[in-house]
Amino acid sequence: MNRWLDRLMARVARRGRLQVTWSDGSITAYGDGKGSTAHVVFREPSAEWAVLRNPALAVGEAYMDGAIVFPEDTLLDFLMLINDNWGEVERLPFQKPASGLRFAMRRFAQNNSLLRARKNIAHHYDLDGRLYRLFLDSDMQYSCAYFERPDASLEEAQWAKKRHLASKLALLPGQKVLDIGSGWGGLGLFLADFFDVDVTGVTLSTEQHAVSNERAQERGLEQRARFELKDYRALDTKFDRIVSVGMFEHVGAARYKEYFSAAARLMKDDGAMVLHSIGRAGPPATTNAWIAKYIFPGGYIPALSEVLQAVERVGLFVTDIEILRLHYAETLRAWRERFREHWEEAASIYDERFCRMWDFYLAGSEAAFRSGDMMVFQMQLAKSNKALPITRDYMTKVEAAFRARHEASEPYRMAGE
Repeated sequence: MNRWLDRLMARVARRGRLQVTWSDGSITAYGDGKGSTAHVVFREPSAEWAVLRNPALAVGEAYMDGAIVFPEDTLLDFLMLINDNWGEVERLPFQKPASGLRFAMRRFAQNNSLLRARKNIAHHYDLDGRLYRLFLDSDMQYSCAYFERPDASLEEAQWAKKRHLASKLALLPGQKVLDIGSGWGGLGLFLADFFDVDVTGVTLSTEQHAVSNERAQERGLEQRARFELKDYRALDTKFDRIVSVGMFEHVGAARYKEYFSAAARLMKDDGAMVLHSIGRAGPPATTNAWIAKYIFPGGYIPALSEVLQAVERVGLFVTDIEILRLHYAETLRAWRERFREHWEEAASIYDERFCRMWDFYLAGSEAAFRSGDMMVFQMQLAKSNKALPITRDYMTKVEAAFRARHEASEPYRMAGE
């Protein structure tokens, strides 16, 4: 047993029940038994010392290396238990100065210039495309789905997400739409196909760019949906509508004013925008060290206060905000289940260490939405306070009409099929 780590765990793990099997075979239990229950096994003494020195980084690294394991499949429970006890973590003597230093350095770490942004996006989104097909829905939607019913499938929920976003854009046939961070093209193709608009999608991922244009050609939509390998800041065309889904998390707090200034510049005077992003329910903070190193370098989840301040500074009107709470937790649960079903295929593309890294990422993200302070916001913005109807009834009417027209005959048709 590592006595120093034992003292740390006894101080932190107050709620729930945490069982630790140490590398020497001894077993210790912590907590009051009320809440999440987890079991962690240390296979190497070095992992115990690493977790003691830097738990935020070392737990994930040790799991990746196989130096710790979670019997009875309790990884998610362990991460939720940590979230339940996060207040105790923040009260540790060394935690406050360390957090203060990371917060002071965050604007530098997230300063995503044109060159740095492309490099950071490539780190995550230019992975082998076969990997994402293992766990995403058939339309390759890599963002929070919208679960209208508790028993909705991932396919249904991702279809509903696209419909929900479209209803907020108040689209008219022939309008020019910009999709910032267009992914594999699913949303842009959906809008072009079903709402008869002209879509330009931009991405910094070479993999996504190629797949998006291939899909547009396969659907015969290349005249109405075009995808460019370009930074949104390099555009100079005016658009009627702008939509951005799952991209704002890569902007970084240092670049928020720049982002919204660009959106305002690219928007027509009667234009509108819908921004869909992960957010935090609490105050501004920092990116988890393990996530920043292995998953999303340069990424940051904003507090609403940071976003609204940036919007106010560029003169855009906030016309609607909706908070999606547990929708992403359910999305991540479905992704993780699918990924684990295809573990051997993922390992054949990369290796076992990569699979454990991805498993930790998906489990940690789900825990953050179930028991942490993560949520998703959909924010509607306009250049003029007269650009959109003054009540939000039009959103539900558009959504209901589209559902009735298309789902009666083709309930789960995906934009990419």
